[in-house]
Amino acid sequence: MRFARHIVMGLGAVLLVAGCSSATGAAQSPIPGMPIVATAGPIPILDVNQEAILPVTLKDATGAEVTVRDLSRIVSLSGGVTELLFALGLHENVVGRDLTSDMPGAEEIPLVSQGHDVSAEGVLALKPKLILADTQSGPPEAIAALRSVGVPIVILPEVSSIAEAIPRARLLTTAIGMAEAFPALSAALGGTTAQLSKPLTIAFLYLRGTAAVYLMGGKGSGADSLIEAIGGVDAGTKAGLAAFTPLTPEALAASAPDVILVMEKGLSSVGGIDGLIALPGVAQTPAGRNRRVVSVPDGELLSFGPRTTGMLDGIVPQLEQLMAASPAAS
Repeated sequence: MRFARHIVMGLGAVLLVAGCSSATGAAQSPIPGMPIVATAGPIPILDVNQEAILPVTLKDATGAEVTVRDLSRIVSLSGGVTELLFALGLHENVVGRDLTSDMPGAEEIPLVSQGHDVSAEGVLALKPKLILADTQSGPPEAIAALRSVGVPIVILPEVSSIAEAIPRARLLTTAIGMAEAFPALSAALGGTTAQLSKPLTIAFLYLRGTAAVYLMGGKGSGADSLIEAIGGVDAGTKAGLAAFTPLTPEALAASAPDVILVMEKGLSSVGGIDGLIALPGVAQTPAGRNRRVVSVPDGELLSFGPRTTGMLDGIVPQLEQLMAASPAAS
């Protein structure tokens, strides 16, 4: 989520949606006018049966040499990294998190960032023994301030595709002295076997109505990787768009999406599905005309963590259900 991570995401409560999925991702019958919600549920904890072997000295994603000696108090500044720690059974070691670490079980962990704004003072107040971040964590001044006090900081690569999640997991398991857990973690990140019965064109819209931010995802957005993994066609890529491009009626018309994919808080910020369809050009698409919208919890969609497979497994039947509900009008 290279672009979206820069935008403050502290919006209101998650949209209450009728007809939402269960924890397993199985969709229920949609109520007219309401989108279906895809969710993967809690993070599965892997049975890796391995104690961390420390200390470990390594070079992180920035080329900096770091020595990790203690995992007892970890601050994670990346939602996807926090998911990996939870999957490895280290959830009780995480004493601080960023705003994107909003998975079940993380609610009581103190926040040390709002969007892309990390508080160095807030991090240090938690007396961390290890800080985990990614290349988009910042601002740079905050990261430099944290490095200056001598707390080990491991910077991991930012991830915008399923394939990129594997190298991040390898570097993380190496950094925390659990390299032998990498095969199990890698298997949990391996994507989905669920496939659409026929290709659908799916548009990912990044919406922050309170800030008047309306973007369409294209090549490199991260959502394109997920859409392609289930046998769909990314509408933004089809229209020749870059990763995140201001939403225009022309771009929507060029791609003619069958379905629109959004984040829950983004949908809420524009007033729900009626507000979404009122945006310029949306009502003129097959997705808009037929109110075919799938929303995903913000922290799940682009985390590329252990919940991604379950989320995609849930999205496929929900997409099929939406198409079956309005086949004549497609």
